[in-house]
Amino acid sequence: MKNLNSYIDHTNLKPEAQIDEIKTLVDEAVANDFYSVCVNSTYVKDIKAYNKDVRIAAVVGFPLGAMATRAKAYEAKCAVEDGASEIDMVIPIGRLKDKDYDYVLEDIRACKEAIGGKILKVIIETCLLTDEEKIKACELAKEAGADFVKTSTGFSTGGALASDVSLMKKTVGDSLEVKASGGIHTRKEAMEMIEAGASRIGASKSIDICKE
Repeated sequence: MKNLNSYIDHTNLKPEAQIDEIKTLVDEAVANDFYSVCVNSTYVKDIKAYNKDVRIAAVVGFPLGAMATRAKAYEAKCAVEDGASEIDMVIPIGRLKDKDYDYVLEDIRACKEAIGGKILKVIIETCLLTDEEKIKACELAKEAGADFVKTSTGFSTGGALASDVSLMKKTVGDSLEVKASGGIHTRKEAMEMIEAGASRIGASKSIDICKE
């Protein structure tokens, strides 16, 4: 297995996060060899000006996923233009639950088309879905050309579960990767996610996790 640090998207998505906290996030990511920083898209350009070499994952349509597809795709396009190398988008969860699968498919596809060859992670918000809906969301992400499926925003009723990671990985196979995010606070929890099939971990407690 790779070093645990290299799995981590070091994350600060708090609405009240200020620029000095984001700069600290970047410094911590560099010092600890984390894979990337994960931030709200408003800070992408600031980060690139502060440290042009750090990888940036920007969240899009966050945290509800319920805005117009064209707005979500445009946010993704702007984030990439500002310097993001990865986009973590939230699906329109209610549309999925309504079985409006064409809408969800096009929502994901529009974001992927907007960012070209950059990495797209699709947040399905597992805590709000049945197992059947989780499987369908993963299948739609795969069909739309996404690169990852991701468990959670961390802003809903629950976070990542190893059982969900396992189900998602079983569904997408080797075609997509799985990111576990939300409520991962210990090394044990992170390792459980990796053993279940996650190849990326989203965490705000990254330093504590890796120091254990």
